[in-house]
Amino acid sequence: MAVLVTGGAGYIGSHMVLALLDAGHEEVVVLDDLSTGFDWAVPEGVRLVVGDVADQDLVARTIREYGIDALAHFAAKIVVPESVSDPLGYYLANTVKTRALIEAAVGAGVRHVIFSSTAAVYGEPKTVPVTETVPLNPINPYGRSKLMSEWMIGDAAAALGFTYVVLRYFNVAGADPKGRSGQSTPNATHLIKVATQAALGQRERLDVYGTDYPTPDGSCLRDYIQVTDLAEAHRLALDHLRAGHESLVMNCGYGRGYSVLEVVEVVKKVSGKDFSVRICPRRPGDPAQIVASAERIRHHLGWVPRYDNLETIVTQALAWEDRLAKRNRV
Repeated sequence: MAVLVTGGAGYIGSHMVLALLDAGHEEVVVLDDLSTGFDWAVPEGVRLVVGDVADQDLVARTIREYGIDALAHFAAKIVVPESVSDPLGYYLANTVKTRALIEAAVGAGVRHVIFSSTAAVYGEPKTVPVTETVPLNPINPYGRSKLMSEWMIGDAAAALGFTYVVLRYFNVAGADPKGRSGQSTPNATHLIKVATQAALGQRERLDVYGTDYPTPDGSCLRDYIQVTDLAEAHRLALDHLRAGHESLVMNCGYGRGYSVLEVVEVVKKVSGKDFSVRICPRRPGDPAQIVASAERIRHHLGWVPRYDNLETIVTQALAWEDRLAKRNRV
């Protein structure tokens, strides 16, 4: 049995590949178009198929060739403000292409699907922390494109008989503790990545978008989850499905929120650098605060985070940015 990881040359997908290999899974295949991923992020010995997840002939051929029974789907567009300015691009990448992928994969014999979703499906939740049972009301095309894919996967599973786990991520950050992978996209918008780049002098400053939100210090409040912990949740989800258990929809977060300004102060503390911060107007599509309830994933998968510490996450991110800068200079 083998696992197909779409987007496996990207940030979260590459950590899933590492989690599978570390757990002894020898058969892992990556499908990535390398639009935001990197071939060097795919570990030696792992087959990389370069192509589009919507290329149904390629998907079916790859699944049959490698005897793949499980799909972990990470390939997506993920920038909220960009989704507001380019909604059709997001519905194409995140919904239309997911539909094509699922049809080809299940038709070729895949029996288990793990889908990378997002806390953006909740929109502006009225209660914090957010449980999986609260109303779904995304406020931007990114969240809506992912929610449509969740519905599609659920409906297809009921009709076609495969099982699935949907994992709704909160804010992913940090890097592999062994330094094997990290957030490598040059123009990424993740707060901790941007802040660490500012601390290392790779950016002129850090922009903070809005300090007039209804939060303790006026800046947005988020639940930051370390990427290796997140990848481990996916690996446990795969084991859950292969053991014959039911389909699930679960949050992936720590249940603790930090504001943008709090994160900035932690990055300054850990790095020892007092970089420039500019206060800017709010960005379209950003909710004021969103923090996960993680009780369901802990109960069903026995998930126990190992890196639930903001200073640890920032330390990993700083180390990765330094390593990446040296790599890029070679």
